[in-house]
Amino acid sequence: VTGDTKVVNRGNADRIFINTSGIGLVPEGVDVSSANCRVGDRILLSGTIGDHGITLLGEREGLGFESSLKSDCAPLNALVAQMIETSPHIHALRDPTRGGIASTLNEFAESSGVGIRIEEERIPILPAVEAVCELMGFDPLYVANEGKLVAVVAPGDAERLVQKMKQNRYAEEVRIIGEVVEDHPGKVVMTTRLGTSRIVDMLTGELLPRIC
Repeated sequence: VTGDTKVVNRGNADRIFINTSGIGLVPEGVDVSSANCRVGDRILLSGTIGDHGITLLGEREGLGFESSLKSDCAPLNALVAQMIETSPHIHALRDPTRGGIASTLNEFAESSGVGIRIEEERIPILPAVEAVCELMGFDPLYVANEGKLVAVVAPGDAERLVQKMKQNRYAEEVRIIGEVVEDHPGKVVMTTRLGTSRIVDMLTGELLPRIC
């Protein structure tokens, strides 16, 4: 598997690009696809959202955050391997980079023709990220992540996967944040902390200039 594109300003990275490739086999019985989500499946999020995007925003704009906030960049290959060993029923798996978890979940809903409902109070977010988003008018659901993953898994395996993932340093804050539903196919709906429902659309445009 290989291939990537980069968009940078002229003069910033004109002479060197490093691209990697991987060659391997998909283990027997593993069938992961955005089109595989099924009604009743649970949505797993491996950790806090928005850390990467907000950290880069602070660096680029010189905001000088007085916090220990840093990018969540991390290798997830070992975590994914552990997940696959734990459950053969991981239906969809994606890193929520540009567009955040909102765009990733919308892709799942559209590709599978199902609805997705998430719970706002279950989504982990650092206080510093939440504060900056409120200050800048950003929705953390759309902020980029680099070291997180979203997985759609069979309901009977969700808790077992959570316990296994928590043993990995990159998923200690893993949560079940929602489920796949029959209602509103192709759409993502969030139950807010106030108990109301809000449609979470696909991101249009970019919150920040391209990060990667």
